[in-house]
Amino acid sequence: MAKRLTASLLAVAGFVASIAFAQAEEKTAQGFAEYVTALKAEAKQKGFNESFLTDAFNDISFRPTVIKSDKNQPEKKITLDSYLASRVPDWKVQQAVEMYNKHKPLLEEIGQKYQVQPRFIVALWGNESNFGRIQGNYSVLSALASLAYEGRREKLFKDNLFAALTILDEGHTSVDALKGSWAGAMGQSQFMPISFLNYAVDYDGDGRKDIWQTEADVFASIANYLSSEGWDNNGTWGRQVSLTQPIKAFGLSKSLYKPLADWQQAGVRRFDGSDLPNADISASLIMPDGSEGRVYLVYNNFHTLMKWNRSSYFGVSVGYLSERIKRGY
Repeated sequence: MAKRLTASLLAVAGFVASIAFAQAEEKTAQGFAEYVTALKAEAKQKGFNESFLTDAFNDISFRPTVIKSDKNQPEKKITLDSYLASRVPDWKVQQAVEMYNKHKPLLEEIGQKYQVQPRFIVALWGNESNFGRIQGNYSVLSALASLAYEGRREKLFKDNLFAALTILDEGHTSVDALKGSWAGAMGQSQFMPISFLNYAVDYDGDGRKDIWQTEADVFASIANYLSSEGWDNNGTWGRQVSLTQPIKAFGLSKSLYKPLADWQQAGVRRFDGSDLPNADISASLIMPDGSEGRVYLVYNNFHTLMKWNRSSYFGVSVGYLSERIKRGY
């Protein structure tokens, strides 16, 4: 009976998978063209000018590779150690320190204005685009339209497409220059279009929020994001710690956010085994690779980094690079 049931379940699973595959195969260039026509009509209803839309939609084309990238993102197969080795190698640390020193007056000015330590601005800049060198060369409009057409997260990508149209309509860049990642993230800060509208800054006052070429705008936009999302200029991001006994309840949930004194009582110590600081600070305990991997106490600023990118690996890599910048190597 159990074997027959298992066979039946496998057959059903195979049938469902074949339907999903067939549906994916139905995504054609002709279907995309019809979808784009509907998008254009919806954009017109939102108040965009007809001639503007004609120019903006003229070169939108179907990008099956974008859909493939979205569906086939690699499963987590690496450890935090290997992730840090690839994302924060010594050569990148050296470049980060050089960039920090090169732009120090501007970074300090922006850091003071937005109350964000400059080292974190540089760390995010380095993590997102390798200091502006890797921004992506996909047409943002084509990528977003293709992902919306694919349908799994249609509203998300449609909303970002309309935000991208607003960016163009406001004159911040041109259709030809509106390039980014396969998912539509743009510029040296890799903002999605909605994030651009919410956080991008015209710091140099030229009338354009230029996160593609203007470093002052890039730095201020990063700082504005962090400041707007609750950054604490007087605090840091976290610290690697050790455990003297097993801890079952950990993670970023607000219910697990506790004062350092509570973590001390629970057996958490500095990485070198000494007591935690006697400070009125609350923290979350995270174990990105489980109790056998690295263990961290992370503070309010780490939670802000999670709003930028909901990956503990990413957050730790930004924090780690910021520490290396602070040390100067």
